[in-house]
This record gives sequence, structure tokens and C-alpha cells, in this order.
Amino acid sequence: SSMGLSFDLGTPVNTALFVYILYSVQRILFPSLSASSTVPKEFKSGYSWMPVSHPPTVLFKTYTPKTLEPFHGKDGGRILLAINGTVFDVTAGRNFYGPDGMYGNFAGRDASRGMAKQSFELSMLTPIDQPLDKLRDLTTDEVDNMKGWIEHFSNKYIVCGQLVENDAV
Repeated sequence: SSMGLSFDLGTPVNTALFVYILYSVQRILFPSLSASSTVPKEFKSGYSWMPVSHPPTVLFKTYTPKTLEPFHGKDGGRILLAINGTVFDVTAGRNFYGPDGMYGNFAGRDASRGMAKQSFELSMLTPIDQPLDKLRDLTTDEVDNMKGWIEHFSNKYIVCGQLVENDAV
């Protein structure tokens, strides 16, 4: 070549390299403007890019016996209960904790004593206008029972808050 370039486009490797470099430079200078504006519906075997619905967002809140009580699930709404100061969202366990469930008395309430004593009687519940049950009279076995329930609930349900005295908020 008369221009004195020592780059010979005659060899296939150089040609391929030259084309690749041009392509790369073009991609950098002119990024694809035709990016798909549609959301892909699926990927491989039915994997959906978009969740069908967003899971309900649970905020960590502070509850008192009075503000916890409305979450009794009788209206088909959320069901919360507390054990030893920790509030759990047990809505997913409506069969157990809903109005017709065997633990329905605990819905919207501090279930600590009942869980500790493995009793589902109403007598286990402290009235919502009373101070929180301090649980000082529980035996070691009863405290262990309660801790077992807390562990079970922590693995199965969402911790959504803490229970404090009525006048603490």
C-alpha cells in the first residue's frame, strides 16, 4: 500500500479484528436505541420477571394492648398476637388464630401466659386496659414452653412489632 500502513487487511485475522474493533467502538458511541420497552413475560420455563402481586409490606411498629386488639381477624383483616413483648403477624395461620380457630382467643392479644401454660382459656388473657402481664409467677418449664412458641413463631410468621404498656406510646 502506498500510504505506508503496516496493517494488512489481507489476512483474515486482521480483518476480523478490525471489524470487531469497529463494531465495539460503534456500540460504545451509539448504544442501542432500540432497547425493548416491553417487560419480558417469562424466561425459560415459566419464570416470571414480574411478581404476580407484591407481598404485603409489614412495618415494625409499637403496639399497646389497646392498639393490638383491633387485629383480631374477625373482620377478615390482619391477625396479630404478642408473646413476651414480640408482636407476630399470624394472618397466614388464620385457621388457627382466626375467629373459628382453636387459638382464636389469642388474636389481637398478648398470648404469653396462655402459650407458657399451654392453655387457650380466656382466663389466660390480661384485660387490654390493664398493665402488661409480667409473667413473674411462671415456672421454668412454662418459660421454656413460651420460648419454644416464640422460636416456632419466629420461623413461621413475621415479627411486625413490639408490645409495650398502654401509656408508653
